[in-house]
Amino acid sequence: MSNFKNTKKKSFLDSISIISLDSGDNNLTGRCKFNFGYFDVQNGISQGFEDWSHDELIKLLNKFKNYSKSSLEYWKNQKAGSYPVFTVYECFPVSTDFAKPKHIPHQVLWARFHLENRVRLIGFVIPDEYKDKAHPKTAHKFDTNTFYVVYLDKEHRFYKTGE
Repeated sequence: MSNFKNTKKKSFLDSISIISLDSGDNNLTGRCKFNFGYFDVQNGISQGFEDWSHDELIKLLNKFKNYSKSSLEYWKNQKAGSYPVFTVYECFPVSTDFAKPKHIPHQVLWARFHLENRVRLIGFVIPDEYKDKAHPKTAHKFDTNTFYVVYLDKEHRFYKTGE
């Protein structure tokens, strides 16, 4: 056993607060999540990551970082200029250049994040009636605060509004 004690080290380590999942100050469960398990590229319409420039991808990752600090519900009420940051369309749009993918569950609510100008992030969310409901096979609970990314839409071709 050493006779030497590093009191500065001990003092510093004691000053660092310990964050707990159970803490009232912890908002981990309220932060939205992004899932890329349904990501799809429709040639000539949506883009893959390799189709975006390095700067565009950096901007996208910074948006993910920012959006992940709050819930999807929060982003519904925020504006990017005159547009809501996050919008739930509910169903796949009729006025679109995209083909509805067959691998997406029919119950989902289609939605989008407005990234900038015409650039959109298209995907879906799970309806509220599935909140905390366990999947019959996996027993994992559905999460209504996850955005499932399906498309990168650089030209606003998913939900055509005539703009």
